[in-house]
Amino acid sequence: MLRFMPVGDSMTIGSAGEHTWRYRMWRHLCDTYGGPFTLVGPRETLYDKAAQEPVSYAYAEPDFPRAHLAGWGEGWLHMAPLIRDAVRDCRADVLLVSLGLIDLGFYTNAEQTAENVHAFVAGAREANPRIRMVVLPVIPNVRCASDAPFAEQVAAFNDLLAKAVADLDEPRSSLLPAPPPASYDIHSDTYDGTHPNASGEHKIAGAFAAAMYQGWGLGGDYEG
Repeated sequence: MLRFMPVGDSMTIGSAGEHTWRYRMWRHLCDTYGGPFTLVGPRETLYDKAAQEPVSYAYAEPDFPRAHLAGWGEGWLHMAPLIRDAVRDCRADVLLVSLGLIDLGFYTNAEQTAENVHAFVAGAREANPRIRMVVLPVIPNVRCASDAPFAEQVAAFNDLLAKAVADLDEPRSSLLPAPPPASYDIHSDTYDGTHPNASGEHKIAGAFAAAMYQGWGLGGDYEG
């Protein structure tokens, strides 16, 4: 049983009424992965915007393994201290990680955020020395379009993230950089300039799927 753990911020946890890219990835793996697998993590809920808390189970399609480690307003800074226990307790084999926007927006600069990437990887490997990870860069968002200094920090972090993934990759615990989602457009692939709509969910899942297929031969081409 291959155990995937989605790790991320508001784009990964999703909010009430959404499918989430986690669901899109599960459907893709159902169609393309030949062995048993599941999604794991210490959390299952969506974010409820009315309650302003992650208390909703109102998935658009609830009949799938909904487990994850994602949180609205959480980033590398928040997940680095949690990942060791989450990997250990949930026996994760593969981490699908989408983090960084929150860090750069509110907490840490590009260099500090990269330090938390290193801490995250170390924590995950402490729990499972053979853990594999696919890491998505910070993808296009509305703040980058209107805030030049922030856009510069995002670009700097994405460069540091790519370097960290390359430097930390090792044979027994592979790290893969996921490509930015193909043709991702904040006007057509999000509902507010940041959070993915159905089209955006497919493109994020497709980026992870492409990395795993090209890097590990796992799964197949993403059909959406």
